[in-house]
Amino acid sequence: MVKPGLSAAAVLLLLLGFLSVSSVNADTLLSAPLNVTIKEIEGNSAVVTWEILEGDPVIGFAITQQKKDVRMLRFIQEVNTTTRSCALWDLDEDTEYIVHVQSISMGGSSPPSEPILFRTPKESEKLASKSPDEVTMEEVGQAAQLRAGELIIIVVVLIMWAGVIALFCRQYDIIKDNEPNNNKDKAKTSSECSTPEHPQGGLLRSNV
Repeated sequence: MVKPGLSAAAVLLLLLGFLSVSSVNADTLLSAPLNVTIKEIEGNSAVVTWEILEGDPVIGFAITQQKKDVRMLRFIQEVNTTTRSCALWDLDEDTEYIVHVQSISMGGSSPPSEPILFRTPKESEKLASKSPDEVTMEEVGQAAQLRAGELIIIVVVLIMWAGVIALFCRQYDIIKDNEPNNNKDKAKTSSECSTPEHPQGGLLRSNV
């Protein structure tokens, strides 16, 4: 037969142990991430962001990514980081995905966040939804490169034309400088080809 005093002591020890375990669990329990949002959704990628409660000893995160109506999961985990965002890559176009986020501490992981459902667009839909006045940084860079190339071509053409004009002017000056000499040579040739003079100054008479 068990003595009543020992039974009370055992119950007290069990109660103290339960209280200590509950205290440890309360200290290490994390809250689920808040305000989980999907941004920058492309045909093959997206970015998930979230927030945590202030004071939670978070040292990392874990993300589960799943296609809707498909059991296969992708698990992404990173520790020793304070980032509150993660890129989702290698997605399929025109596909619905479900994402959960968990916080990680030294004591374990938090409950998963509320599921976030999003759909990746088709590339054609993205192009159609883009307004004519919308210009991306990549397009601006390409336009700047085209302008630079056009300017280089224009400068080269102008330099070539300047060289051709300079060469023409030089040849024109040479031709112009040679014109007086050509006139003198023509005059000399014309005088040499005129009727020769007779030394006796008489007229030639023909015999009848």
